[in-house]
Amino acid sequence: MLTLMGFLAIAVILVLLLTNRVAAVVALAGVPVVAALIAGFGFTDIGKYAAAGIKSVAPTAAMFIFAIVFFGVLRDAGMFDPIIKRLVGVAGNAPVKVCFATTLLAICVHLDGAGATTFLIAIPAMLPVFDKLRMSRLALTTCVGLGAGVMNLLPWGGPTARAATTVKVPANELWIPLIPAQIAGIIAALVFAVLIGRREQRRIARLDPVAETVGAAAVGGGGADAGGAGGASRVGGPPEGSADDNSGGGRSAGGSGGAGEVLSEEDRALRRPKLFWFNVILTVVVIGAMIATVSTPELIFLCGVVIALLVNFPGLKQQTKRIEAHSHGAMLMATTLLAAGVFLGILEGTRMIDAMAQSVASLIPQAAGPALPLIVGILGVPLSLLFGPDPYYFGVLPVLAGVGQQLGVSPVDLAQASLLGQETVGFPISPLTGSFYLLVGLAGVDIGRHIRSLIGWAWAASLIMLAVAMLTGAVPLWAN
Repeated sequence: MLTLMGFLAIAVILVLLLTNRVAAVVALAGVPVVAALIAGFGFTDIGKYAAAGIKSVAPTAAMFIFAIVFFGVLRDAGMFDPIIKRLVGVAGNAPVKVCFATTLLAICVHLDGAGATTFLIAIPAMLPVFDKLRMSRLALTTCVGLGAGVMNLLPWGGPTARAATTVKVPANELWIPLIPAQIAGIIAALVFAVLIGRREQRRIARLDPVAETVGAAAVGGGGADAGGAGGASRVGGPPEGSADDNSGGGRSAGGSGGAGEVLSEEDRALRRPKLFWFNVILTVVVIGAMIATVSTPELIFLCGVVIALLVNFPGLKQQTKRIEAHSHGAMLMATTLLAAGVFLGILEGTRMIDAMAQSVASLIPQAAGPALPLIVGILGVPLSLLFGPDPYYFGVLPVLAGVGQQLGVSPVDLAQASLLGQETVGFPISPLTGSFYLLVGLAGVDIGRHIRSLIGWAWAASLIMLAVAMLTGAVPLWAN
């Protein structure tokens, strides 16, 4: 019963999200409650499970809120204006260069292994550029997701650390044999970025044949910003003022004003050009403190918000207006993440996740045992839609390792095969991870469209990595 309800709950949520039937909060919070009730749990128990789930994501939700306000305040102050102008100048008007640079940026930033940090840096930096060139915001999230995904199997990253804990080996022992596969994944991600850029160039040319060089009008003032945290004003739909979240062609409140955009009187009054370098240093310090884990991310961003408001917008009236200006996006982000906490808390508390893990392992035919690492590697990316990192590496992988040992398959082989897709390359499409909502929220794209846009590229990169891992012997084609 628990297995059935668990799979049904996840299936219904995925269908609702992928078909844009309801808001993410409705799907993530409502479906698991109904599933738990049908499974025979009472409201008291469900409440405890939901509370535990909310408690587990509360720090991340707080970080998201303060991050949105922090980047929103700096955007209002005009910190992104010269940065946007420079990025557009370096990347030119070529979508291919922009997509390549975006993916490379995500690869470099994700050296710390933290998806949230990567998205907080890459999306606010590149979103205004995409908007000004009238490029699809889905292309942005796809490029950033690819770059972060292929880097997420670093030994200090979450999936590798979890896998190493489960199979009881050092994380480096899992990662070092996979280095050639990871290098292949990085190359594949950059090649895919070029292909995505070419597709964008053709799409923009079809929209406006005169703008085949993409961008003279856009860079001169025709594009929207919706950049930085302001682009996070909607989760599960296009940003306010945008006619289509695929193009990012509208204008959100408080545009960036970068690269020649004509500012309204209200926007111009918010700009603080004399504080540009102070704001840049503040941003570097905040991000550096996060990477160095000086304190918790939520406290670091809270301190950043306090300093940014005090310096850029002194006085109660100005500070209140800036917080109110970004409260819409912050609230949507927070409620979506808290709803995801309810979902995870109920599935874990009712033991549905455990039952699902057991059933998945029991479906594996005895004859297919030697090919188990190959099967796990192939299914890694799509399995990221069903299992978050903790449920998979602490729930599914131990069961698979036990089954594998009975069939002569090494747990290390299974762990390494898993790391080539499951919540690594696949984590930017997984609704079961908190950073996923940060990615789609900061870019202001629809959840279902983002998954459909990225999953094919991510799966292809994962399969390329798997092929290289098999060629180098890191993952056996057929276990002895």
